[in-house]
Amino acid sequence: MRLVLLGAPGAGKGTQAVFLKERKGLAHISTGDIFRHNLKNNTPLGIEAKKYMDAGQLVPDEVVMKMVGETLDGFGDGEGFMLDGFPRTVAQAEFLEGRTKLDGVILFKIDDEAIVKRLLGRAVCRDCGNITNIHEHDKCPSCGGELYRRDDDNEETVRNRLKVFHEQTEALIDFYRARNLLREINADGLPEEIFARVLEQLES
Repeated sequence: MRLVLLGAPGAGKGTQAVFLKERKGLAHISTGDIFRHNLKNNTPLGIEAKKYMDAGQLVPDEVVMKMVGETLDGFGDGEGFMLDGFPRTVAQAEFLEGRTKLDGVILFKIDDEAIVKRLLGRAVCRDCGNITNIHEHDKCPSCGGELYRRDDDNEETVRNRLKVFHEQTEALIDFYRARNLLREINADGLPEEIFARVLEQLES
């Protein structure tokens, strides 16, 4: 099974990806992880991307697609995966369409104000990377590790990221709906409740 996880920042894609990896055995391909790998290892693509990032510019589609393409090349025909954070534009979706056949695109739908509230309370464990709510826990509920707030989890940045999502990425909804691949999920609620909705869609 090959999926795209689509939704605004804070819609819960990362949390659901963990559940899907455990239940379905799918590899989790995160563009954030791909970028960090290329930057850390000073690959040619990482060096190229860093030039744009240092200048405060968006990394061009061409560079992003090359990075993702290299990752996809590592998967055999029968291996399943889910893409998180890619594609972000129709051009990237068209590129992906030429590289692999998707089984579905899961759209996590949630109101912007609910996302703002969720992200302003988000905390990450320094030890295990678990994501939780700073208002509910003072230590990581999984391992007891120290929690910290991400620098970009402030209201101005969150609202700007949502604006960019609506301007750039929402065109993908029509793109995938036209191909009968889109599966819409109500992403408001407890993670376990949302995952039950995901499984219902995938198994229907």
